[in-house]
Amino acid sequence: MRAYLRAICVASIAIGGAGVALAQSSSPFSGLFGGSSRSDGPVSLRFDIDGDDGAIERQIRNGSLLTSALDEDRTSGQDVLAAARGDYARILGSLYDHGYYSVDVSILLDGVEAAAIAPLDAPEQISDVVVIVDTGPQFRFSRADIAPVAPETELPSGYAVAEPASTGTIRSAATAGVEGWRNYGHAKADVAGQQITADHRANSVDSRVGLDPGPAVTFGKLHISGYERMSLRRLEKIAGFPEGQRFDPEKVEQVRRRLRRSGVFSAITLEESETLHPGNVMDVNLAVVEQKPRRIGAGFEISTTDGAMLSAYWMHRNLLGGGERLRIDGKVSDIGADNSGRDEEITLRIDRPATITPDTTAYTLLEAIREREEDYDSDTLGLSLGFNHIFVEDELTADIAIQYRVSRVTDANGRTDFKVLALPMDVTWDKRDDQNNAKRGFYLLGDVTPFKGFDETGSGARVLGEGRAYYSLGEDDRFTLAGRAQFGTVLGSGIEETPRDYLFYSGGGGTVRGQPYQSLGSYAISGPDGTGIKTGGMSIATLSAEFRAQVRGNIGLVLFADYGELWDDGSWSGGSNSHAGAGVGIRYDTPIGPLRFDVAGPVSGDTGEGVQLYLGLGQAF
Repeated sequence: MRAYLRAICVASIAIGGAGVALAQSSSPFSGLFGGSSRSDGPVSLRFDIDGDDGAIERQIRNGSLLTSALDEDRTSGQDVLAAARGDYARILGSLYDHGYYSVDVSILLDGVEAAAIAPLDAPEQISDVVVIVDTGPQFRFSRADIAPVAPETELPSGYAVAEPASTGTIRSAATAGVEGWRNYGHAKADVAGQQITADHRANSVDSRVGLDPGPAVTFGKLHISGYERMSLRRLEKIAGFPEGQRFDPEKVEQVRRRLRRSGVFSAITLEESETLHPGNVMDVNLAVVEQKPRRIGAGFEISTTDGAMLSAYWMHRNLLGGGERLRIDGKVSDIGADNSGRDEEITLRIDRPATITPDTTAYTLLEAIREREEDYDSDTLGLSLGFNHIFVEDELTADIAIQYRVSRVTDANGRTDFKVLALPMDVTWDKRDDQNNAKRGFYLLGDVTPFKGFDETGSGARVLGEGRAYYSLGEDDRFTLAGRAQFGTVLGSGIEETPRDYLFYSGGGGTVRGQPYQSLGSYAISGPDGTGIKTGGMSIATLSAEFRAQVRGNIGLVLFADYGELWDDGSWSGGSNSHAGAGVGIRYDTPIGPLRFDVAGPVSGDTGEGVQLYLGLGQAF
């Protein structure tokens, strides 16, 4: 006697919160078909699937309990029988999801149908398993109706007459219909009913889904629990809950993003109330779990000519109980550099979220910087008071601050004090899919800093723009093309009266790899002996291109080329010099970003020679 499973000629499909279920019963089965097999263990497993282009078999094999059991070396007779009996429903579900409803499935264990073996009568050992599937014809929609549908609802394109009648498509259409009404303010929209019939004579599915929009809903109160050190008033301000406004699921997600962005919480749960208050008002429950308030971190980079860079930070996430973030950063760079002394920097920054608006963060920044360059020494102090505002999710941000900086520069001409009152402003649009290892998207930065100089310092504006783009192709985005362009200039002031940290250099890991760090500068300022003193230039342009390939597992290979040009005057005018570099790199993916090792050499220009090595964390851009 042979056991089998087959979909009945007329099937009823139920759609609800748990998904789609299709009734099934039995009928005769016949036929054996070619397929693939595995016999690398005590149990041989073969799949024979008729009417398959390969994709269905991969899905059935990958979702099979038999495959999982054998991969985990669970090969006793009881284990194999249990897996086989569970695979009948799994295989049917997988084929229903491709629009196949006239399906025959047989699973033979040493020639005996698995469904015919009682669960307690499993043989001690099974050596041969054959899964035989006749998919039958693919069913198509003879009708695909769903109503009522909210304005601007985007239904799946596959839910249409003559398209494959996949249960997943029906489920997606129902979900899209409900989400469409929720986006239109109807928080309690749901599926009201369905009439879905599979006709095996015509190989078609008649699908009708009814929706219940429910009433238009208004946000009520936000009930918060779980906070300990956090002030309730400040937590409500950061959340920015839209009480009294029309329901919109995007506004709920926006509350979640604001709380996550604060960095105070390790877990955030938002739940809509099951019942509505009079007037169709709906409360929302928020449960939070606070993180440990303190955190430390460190980073490093190593270059053969630039030397080593070490950085570390200490952070307090909730300094005064209102989500205030205190962060102290320290960095020592150019350790052992060939052409300059050691640079040191320490910054202290306090951020206060939800200042003015829930998406606006106020901050205070104090900087102390010590630079020992090849031709000059510089010591700088700076104080900034600013605001950062997020316009679109976490993608489009703007920053504006008022800043006072004092720097003392010592070079061959003696000592010069620069004093500026500046108004730095920048806009960032970040559409990268991953900030540490982007494969798609783009990044745009525009930075303008008008400044007023005092005493020996000139006045003007510093302008900087940067664009990055990423495009991937191949299976699993195996290959990535990445490009970066940077353009900057100083307008209004002369090079002698411009603060040295406003000027531009090229060379090193952040601009042109293969050339020594800041090796391309300007000699427009004359020294006491008539020779030029090396400083940064008044204008810069750099271009970088990378080809990234994931060659095996966590290992990646990168080919890159960089170009940089520097001008003595603003607006990219006056005398100029350029250089270029190229090289190859290896990437090893880690949970916090790829570990980067680059080897590069000069291609053009006279600022460097020999091989440069770079080691760091994260892609170069």
